[in-house]
Amino acid sequence: MNKTLIAVVIAAALAAAGGYWYGSRGAHEMAPAADNMADAGKGAEPGGRKILYYRNPMGLPDTSPTPKKDSMGMDYIPVYEGEDQDDGGTVKLSQAKIQKLGVRVVPAERRTLDAVVRAAGRIEVDERRLTNITPKFEGYIEKLYVNAVGQTVARGDKLFDAYSPDLLAAQREYAVAAQALAQLNDADAATQAGMKRLADSALARLRNWDVTDDQVAALAGGAEPRRELAFRAPAGGIVMERKAVQGMRFMPGEMLYQLADLSAVWLIADVFEQDIGRLRVGQPARVQLQAYPGEVFEGRVGYIYPTLRADTRSAQVRIELPNPGGRLKPAMYAQVEIPTAGGTVLAIPSEAVIDNGTRRVVLVDKGEGRFEPREVKLGARGQDYVAVLEGLKEGEPVVVAAQFLIDSESNLKSALAGLTGGSNAGAGAAHRATGKLDDMDAKAGTWIVTHEPVPTLKWPKMTMEFKPANEAVGKDLKPGTAIDFEFVERKPGEWVITKVEAKK
Repeated sequence: MNKTLIAVVIAAALAAAGGYWYGSRGAHEMAPAADNMADAGKGAEPGGRKILYYRNPMGLPDTSPTPKKDSMGMDYIPVYEGEDQDDGGTVKLSQAKIQKLGVRVVPAERRTLDAVVRAAGRIEVDERRLTNITPKFEGYIEKLYVNAVGQTVARGDKLFDAYSPDLLAAQREYAVAAQALAQLNDADAATQAGMKRLADSALARLRNWDVTDDQVAALAGGAEPRRELAFRAPAGGIVMERKAVQGMRFMPGEMLYQLADLSAVWLIADVFEQDIGRLRVGQPARVQLQAYPGEVFEGRVGYIYPTLRADTRSAQVRIELPNPGGRLKPAMYAQVEIPTAGGTVLAIPSEAVIDNGTRRVVLVDKGEGRFEPREVKLGARGQDYVAVLEGLKEGEPVVVAAQFLIDSESNLKSALAGLTGGSNAGAGAAHRATGKLDDMDAKAGTWIVTHEPVPTLKWPKMTMEFKPANEAVGKDLKPGTAIDFEFVERKPGEWVITKVEAKK
């Protein structure tokens, strides 16, 4: 009996020892597997790439060290080691991609901003060189000598022969008074003085009516008063307007001709509102016309008009141009360049600026392939450079030709969103559409949808693949159902449906 009890005790002891040894061995063998599972959940995938963190699927500047869902139930997207996205505020590119894109950086530096104001304009007549031909007496045009617009007239040339009863009477009056005065040498002083006043009065009337000195001298010498008198040009120029017609009757003050001296002309340029403050009277200007390609005409700013045109938001600037030979003709269109020199300012190349219409952004090179999008405030623009008022410091390198990064690197959108706390229309913007659910692949987690045109993306009607944001989205739908849905671009080419309902 004692031997049997002893044997049972020994067997139990051996079983306990064996169980302890086996359990210890199993624990040691399973520990590496558990550690590997923990590592996988912390930051690795079967392919061996390390997960750095998880980023917001809507492009918001929000990251998480562990998997999670956003407020819409969408899974956060893992960011693996070596991928472009560095954090919520920068974009990281590999050296190979930088070389492939041809990225080039230049430092922001202080420089004198030599700018050129460019404007379009038209050649006009110098208003100070216009002459209106108007008679001062009533009469008739007996014979016309200048009878065409564009005809060149020199000072003193005959314009027309005029007949005027008043002018003829004034000639006779002066002729009689002048001849009588010459014959009254022996008369008393009072008689001579009275005749002289009569002659002077008649002479004044003739001079007021623009009778020439030669004609007056002929009358004083005894010549017969002429029925017709030649009306001569008081100035030279080109006939811009003609109303005189042979045989017509004219009245005092009526304009018969308009002459323009085109030896100098004006160029009236329409300068945009933002450039007006850079112009000064006396600045040199370079003018080019289509009529004379490759030829430059030199002029100067003569006057800046004090009012602004509300419809074009531009002001008129007068450029004064010499016109030897009359090559510049009124109504010709021209392009004008007015060089302006500004002070020393912090400037960057114009092509470094990303302008979306509401914000101006540059990419600052932070080194090691990292680029930070930064909003800047710009000032005056030069030919190749633009002044930076806020947002950059001297010496900071910025990327030029950054539009290549925008076109090819979608992660820049989420980085730009960080500039305004995540409100960026280009990143994660929701779009609405209507269509038909053609197929659902539960294994791949994709839907095939034929949708109507999407105005916000300028898409036509087409059939394409979408992904539901999570399993709860559209769980009760079946293929063939007409649907109304909302979707976003979670990453390039991946369109995710965030909300869907059967169309009533």
